[in-house]
Amino acid sequence: MAVSVQAIGPVWESVLEQTKFAQEKNFDPLLWAVQLSSSLNSAGISLPSIDLAHLLVSHICWDNHVPITWKFLEKALAVKFVPPLLVLALLSARVIPNRKFHPAAYRLYMELFRRHAFSLKCQISGPNYQKIMESIDDVLHLSQIFGVQVSEPGLLLVEFVFSIVWQLLDASLDDEGLLELTPEKRSIWPTVTQDMEIDNADNFNEKMNGHHDMLYKGNTMMAIEIIREFLQNKVTSRILFLARRNMPSHWRAFIQQLRVLTAKSMALRNSKYITPEALLQLTSDTRKILSRECKTISQQEFHAVIGNCSLACSSGQCHGTSTSAHWLPIDLFLEDAMDGSQVVATGAVERLTGLVKALQAVNLTSWHDTFLGLWIAALRLVQRERDISEGPVPRLDTCLCMLLSITPLVVANIVEEEESELIDESDCSLTNQTKEKQAIGISRKHLISSLQMLGDYEALLTPPQSVRSVANQVAAKAIMFVSGHTIGNGYYECMSVNDMPVNCSGNLRHLIVEACIARKLLDTSAYFWPGYVNARANVPRSVPSQVPGWSALMKGSPLTPALVNALIVTPASSLAEIEKIYEIATKGSDDEKISAASILCGASLVRGWNIQEQTILFITSLLSPPVPTDYSGSESHLISYAPFLNVLLVGISPVDCVQIFSLHGVAPLLAGSLMPLCEVFGSTAPSVSWTLPTGEDLTSHAVFTNAFTLLLRLWRFDHPPLEHVMGDATPMGSLLSPEYLLLVRNSRLSAFGKSPKDRLKIKRMSKNLHFSMELIFMDSFPKLKRWHRQHQECIASTLSGLVQGTTVHQIVDALLIMMFKKVSRGGQSLTSTTSGSSSSSASGAEDVSIRLKVPAWDILEGTPYVLDAALTACAHGRLSPRELATGLKDLADLLPATLVTIVSYYSAEVTRGIWKPVFMNGTDWPSPLANLSIVEQQIKKIIAATGVDVPSLPIGGSSPAMLPLPLAALVSLTITYKLDKASERFLVLIGPALSSLAEGCPWPCMPIVSSLWVQKIKRWSDFLVFSASRTVFHHSSDAVVQLLRSCFTSILGLSPSVIYSNGGVGALLGHGFGSHLSGGMAPVAPGIMYLRVHRSVRDIMFLTEEILSLLMSSVRDIASRGLSREKLKRTKFGLRYGQVSLGSAMTRVKLAASLGASLVWLSGGLSLVQSLIKETLPSWFISAHTPEQDGRETGGVVAMLGGYALAYFAVLCGTFEWGVDSASPASNRRPNVLAAHLEFLASALDGKISLGCDYATWRAYVTGFLSLMVGCTQKWVLDVNVDVLKRLSNGLRQWNEEELAVALLGLGGIAATSAAAELIVEIGV
Repeated sequence: MAVSVQAIGPVWESVLEQTKFAQEKNFDPLLWAVQLSSSLNSAGISLPSIDLAHLLVSHICWDNHVPITWKFLEKALAVKFVPPLLVLALLSARVIPNRKFHPAAYRLYMELFRRHAFSLKCQISGPNYQKIMESIDDVLHLSQIFGVQVSEPGLLLVEFVFSIVWQLLDASLDDEGLLELTPEKRSIWPTVTQDMEIDNADNFNEKMNGHHDMLYKGNTMMAIEIIREFLQNKVTSRILFLARRNMPSHWRAFIQQLRVLTAKSMALRNSKYITPEALLQLTSDTRKILSRECKTISQQEFHAVIGNCSLACSSGQCHGTSTSAHWLPIDLFLEDAMDGSQVVATGAVERLTGLVKALQAVNLTSWHDTFLGLWIAALRLVQRERDISEGPVPRLDTCLCMLLSITPLVVANIVEEEESELIDESDCSLTNQTKEKQAIGISRKHLISSLQMLGDYEALLTPPQSVRSVANQVAAKAIMFVSGHTIGNGYYECMSVNDMPVNCSGNLRHLIVEACIARKLLDTSAYFWPGYVNARANVPRSVPSQVPGWSALMKGSPLTPALVNALIVTPASSLAEIEKIYEIATKGSDDEKISAASILCGASLVRGWNIQEQTILFITSLLSPPVPTDYSGSESHLISYAPFLNVLLVGISPVDCVQIFSLHGVAPLLAGSLMPLCEVFGSTAPSVSWTLPTGEDLTSHAVFTNAFTLLLRLWRFDHPPLEHVMGDATPMGSLLSPEYLLLVRNSRLSAFGKSPKDRLKIKRMSKNLHFSMELIFMDSFPKLKRWHRQHQECIASTLSGLVQGTTVHQIVDALLIMMFKKVSRGGQSLTSTTSGSSSSSASGAEDVSIRLKVPAWDILEGTPYVLDAALTACAHGRLSPRELATGLKDLADLLPATLVTIVSYYSAEVTRGIWKPVFMNGTDWPSPLANLSIVEQQIKKIIAATGVDVPSLPIGGSSPAMLPLPLAALVSLTITYKLDKASERFLVLIGPALSSLAEGCPWPCMPIVSSLWVQKIKRWSDFLVFSASRTVFHHSSDAVVQLLRSCFTSILGLSPSVIYSNGGVGALLGHGFGSHLSGGMAPVAPGIMYLRVHRSVRDIMFLTEEILSLLMSSVRDIASRGLSREKLKRTKFGLRYGQVSLGSAMTRVKLAASLGASLVWLSGGLSLVQSLIKETLPSWFISAHTPEQDGRETGGVVAMLGGYALAYFAVLCGTFEWGVDSASPASNRRPNVLAAHLEFLASALDGKISLGCDYATWRAYVTGFLSLMVGCTQKWVLDVNVDVLKRLSNGLRQWNEEELAVALLGLGGIAATSAAAELIVEIGV
C-alpha cells in the first residue's frame, strides 16, 4: 500500500522531511542512518519498522527514483531499520509491473533480492515476525491468490518465496513475448507493464539513454539466474518443495509456464550458467525434502539396504535369501488364496494390487523389478501345483486363474491408474500432442521390460501338461503373425500336433503375454521380441473350410449339438465371442439359452483367462433375469427360467469355479443373485417340474438345492458354534454372513463408478452388461431370513418344544416315517422323545409322499426336530446306527439342501458335549482300524518334517476308536455317497464342515474320520492325511509356535535340516503339497503347513506376541551367525563388522520382518494389525528386557538391528492392510491406529513414558519407522495430527536427526507447512 504525507503521522512526516533533506544535500547514507536512528529512538519507534519500510519504498516509487534514495534504502536494510522481506514484497508490487520503464530499478530490486532474500534465518527469529509476514500478505494478497485461509507466518513465508519466483518467471516470459504461449495466456501477478506517464524528467534519463535496451535485456537474464538460485539453494528449494506439495494446482501452473520458458526463451538458451534442461530438472528433483544425509552409521546402512532391491540375483525357485525374497509376501498371499475353505468378500485383484503397491513403495524398487517379482511369484505358485495330490480343494485351474487372469488385472490396475493421472494432467498440457502419446506411463514400459526378462526363467515357464497344447497354440499364433500369415482363430482351434510349425514350443510366458494383449496392456509388437518365437511357420496349404468352434459361431453358424459341445470344451479367446453367447443367452430360444448357459460355464469360465472376469460377470448377470415386459403371471417370473438357471447353478458349483468367483471378488454380487432364487424356488412346491432336453425331470426342490448350497458355500456356516462365543478369539473368516455379503454388495454398487479406479474398470467391462443397481436387504427374503435365524438359534441353544398339530409337526412326522419306515411300522414314536408330542398315525407311503410335497423352506424348518429325534432314538437304542445313516441319506436324497442343516445341527450338538461317544467297532459303526495306525504314523511324519516336535499321540489299537455320536452319524452319512459328478457339489459342501468339526474334537477323532474316508477314496489318501495332521495345531498352541519358528528358520536358512539350509522362498514353501516321492508323500514345507492351519487356530490374538518374539529371536540368530564381535570398521566397500557386511545382515533382518508381517496380516487381517500397532508394540517397548534379549551383549549392534526389524515389521503390516494410499476401504481405519501409535512415540520422546528396551533398539525403531513413513508411505503422514508431528520433530532434533524432522513436517499437509518452513530455515538444511 502507498504511504502519502497526508496519511502519515507527525513522526513519519518528520522522517520523510529528514529523508528529503538528506536527498537534496546528497548526504552520506551512513550519516542519514545515524540521524534517522536518533529521531526514531526519540519517538519510541522499535526497529525494524514496518511503517518505515512502507514510507521509504513509497518515497522512491516513482517521484524520487534516484540513486541516493536507493542507497538510503540499502543502508536501512543493512542496519536492520526495515524488514528485508517486507521491503522486497513492496518493491515487487511496485517495480516488477514497471520494469520496462525503469529497468535500473528492476536491476536494483534484483540485486537487493540476491543480498537479502536468502538470509531468512535472522529474519524469522527477529522481532515482529508475525506482523511482518501479515504485512507481506497485505501487500501481495498471498492468502487470496493461493486460496489458503491459514495465516501462520511460516506458511506465508512459503507463499512469499513461491510468489517471488513465480513473478520473476512471469516477468521473464512477458519480457520475451512468451506469456501468450502459456495455457492461461496471462499472469496471476501484476507483472505486465502498466500504462504510465513516462515523460517525466529524472528517470535516470532511461528513455533517452542507449544503455536502456541493454539493461532491459540483461535484466531478463538476471531474473532467470535468480530463479535458478532459488531452485538450487538448499533452504529456498525445500521451501519451494513445500509449495509444490501443498499447493499442487498452483505449482502445476508454475511448472507449465517454466516449461514454456525452457522451450522458447532465447535468454535462457544464451545463458552461460544454466541450460534449459538443467533448470527444468531442478523442479523435478523431489528428493530435496525426502532424502536425508544420515548422520549415524546405522542410518547409512539402513538406507543403503532400502535402495538395494534389484532382482538380478533371483532364481527360479529362489533358493537362499536372495533379493527375490523381497517379494515373499506375494508368494504367501497367492498360496493362502488357494485355500478353498475360505471364500472372501474382497477379491484378490484389489488385495493383491494393494500388496504390490505396498511392496514397491517399501522396497523402493522400480516397476520393472516389482512386476518381475509378481510374475515370478505367480509362476512359482503354478509350479508348486504341478504334481499335487487329489482332493476336494481348488486345483490347477485356480492357480492358472491367479497367473493368467488375476495377475494381469493387477498389473492393469497399476498401469491404468498411472496413465489416468497422466491424462488428467494432459488436459491442461502446453502442447497439442495427443493424449495417447502422453498417457504411456513408466509402469507400462516397465511391464514390457519385465516380460521380456521373464523369458530368462525357463524352469518356471514350463507349462503343466494339461495346458501344454494351449501354450503351443498361442506360440504358433505368434509365429504365424511374425511370418506374415494372417489366419483366423478357426485354424488354431482345429490345429493338431502335426500342423504346428517346426520347433513350436509354447510356454507360460506366451500365455501371460496373450493375457496382457487381450487387456490392451501390450500389442502384437510383443511377438517380435528377441527370443519370443523360435521358428518360422510352414503354413499348411489347406485349412479346414468348416471349423466346429468359435470362429464358426461368429460367422453365424447355429448352435448345433456338435458346435455346442465344441464350445463347451474350448475357451473363448475374445470378448466379442463371449458377448455373442451372452446375447444368445438373453435373446435366444429356450433351448438356445440352455446351450449358451452350458457354454458360459464350460472352458470359457475355467480357462478363458483372457476374458475370465467378463465371463464371470455375464454369468452373475444371467442369474438375475429381468422381468419380461409382457409378463402378467401371479408367481415370480423366475419360475419360468428354472431349466436355464439350473444349468448355470450346476455349472459354477465345482470347487475351482467357486474359488475363481471368489478370487475375482464377485462373491457378494453372486450372493445377491442367489438369494432371490432361494426365496422363490424354496417357496415353490415340487409339484412344479420341468422336463430337460435330456429327458430328466427338474423340480423346484432341485433348483432350490443348487442355489441354496451354492449360497452357503460363500460364508463359513459350517464352523463349530464354539467360534461364535469366543469373542476376540473368533477367527476372521467366521465374520462372513449373508447380511455381511449383502452389505458389501450394496456398498460396492452404491459407490461404483464414482472413484477413478471404478471408471477404469468400466472402460474394461463389456458394454452389453446390465446389472441392477438396486440395493437389497435380508428383509426382502423373509423365508431365507427366518431360516438363518433358526440356524443361529440351533447353534446357540437346544431346540424348543415342537407344538403339536402345526404344519411343522406334520412335516416332522412325515419325514420320520419316510426315513425310518421299519421303526414307524413298529408303532414306536420317534418324536415323543424330544417334543413331548404323540405321533399321528401314518396313512401309508402315498400319504407321506403327498405330505412331503411342500416347499423346501417348510422341510428345512422341520429338519432340526427330525435330526434331534433320530439322534435321541439312536442314543437310546431305538434306532440302529445303520438305520440312522440310511435315514439321513434318505432325507438328503429327498432334499439335498437338508445337508446344510444336518451339518450345522450335528456340529452344534458335538460342541455341546451332551452325547456319549460311540465305539467305531465295525459292527454298529464303521471301523477305521484298517488304516488308523498307518494314518497316525503318516501324521507324525508330516508334523516332524515341518520342524515341529511331534506331540505324544496314542497309536491306533492302544485305545478304542471312539467318536461323539453326532460326529459318528455325520461321518457315516458322508461315506454313503459315491464320488461322482452329481455328488461332488454336496461333498464339497459337507466335507469342509466335517473336517472342521473333527478338528475341534479330542484326539484321535480326526485321524479316525480320515481313516474312514481313506478306505472310501484311496486316491484322496494324501489329502486326507494332510488334513488330519492339521488337527495337532488346532489343539496345541505350542505346536503353532514351533511351526512359526520353523517358518522363520527355514526362510532364513537357519534350520539344522538339510532341506531348509539354503533358506529362501523355496525352503519356506517347498514344492507345494502332495508331491509324490518313491517313499510316499513328500514332506510338507512349514510355510505351506501354516497357511493351511492358521484359520483353525482358536485364539489368533496371541499370534502377534509370538511372531514379534520370533522376529527378535531371528535377529539375534542372524547377528550371532553373521557378525563377529570385532569393532565396526569403515572400508571403501562400506561398513563391516569383521568380514561380514552389516548390510548383508540387514537384508536378512528385512526378510524376517517381511515374513513376520505377512503372517500377521494373513492370519488376522485388520484386527491383528491394529492389535500389533496399538497394543503389542507399545507393550513390548515398555516391558523390561534382558541384555541377551536386546542384543546388548554385542555392543548394541543387535539391538540396533532389532529396532530396524521392528520398524519394517510394523510398517509392512500397516501397508499390507491399509495400503500406501487411500484406495482401500481399510485405509479409513488407518488414522486412528496410526494416531495412537505415533502419540506413543511422541510421548516417549517427550519423556512422559519410561521404556524398558535398549536405547539403541528404541532409537533405531523410531528413526526407522519415521524414515519409512517419509520415504515410502507419505500419505500416512497426512493422517497424523500436526501437534504430534511437531513433537516427533522436536524429539528427532534432540537426536540430531534434523533432516528427518524436516521431512516429517514437510509431508504433514498445509497445517504443518508453517512449522516445516521455519525448521528448514532454522537448521539451514
